[in-house]
Amino acid sequence: MATIEEDVIPDFCSKPALILGCGNVFFGDDGFGCALAEYLETHFDVPGSVCLLDAGTGVRKLLFTLCISSVRPRRLLIVDAADFGREPGEWFEIDPAEIPAVKLDDFSMHQLPTSNMLRELQHQTGVEVRVLACQTGPLPEEVCPGLSEPVQRAVREAAGWVAREYFERE
Repeated sequence: MATIEEDVIPDFCSKPALILGCGNVFFGDDGFGCALAEYLETHFDVPGSVCLLDAGTGVRKLLFTLCISSVRPRRLLIVDAADFGREPGEWFEIDPAEIPAVKLDDFSMHQLPTSNMLRELQHQTGVEVRVLACQTGPLPEEVCPGLSEPVQRAVREAAGWVAREYFERE
């Protein structure tokens, strides 16, 4: 029988692995993380030990909850679009400390401007934090949903990597 505390802990805190697809699907390639989460959900058998979420632009609230929760996943993967000046559609893993300044605000607590919740989770709580990024093409200045062809290809390719790293190991 579950205790009251266990009943209120969100699923994303209690599973061994958490994958968060981040981004804004209304601004072109910025929706990479969301598209990857959807692709994994529809093309792979996600194990029960993995919580896969399309976090959209609401990742800050989820990360804050993880920081204050008494229960956390052992592994956290953030999937997002980024601009590192590479070829559009190139996907790669980055250290949370290497998140570009333009993206850093997506993950930072406004109460602690010099702190980053991903680093907090990694260094203070022992959660393994990884970031999978995809180089975007030029992002639209107005609402324009849909990924470019190179980033669409990256979704399929990166999904295979995520499945190998997180679905087969859990």
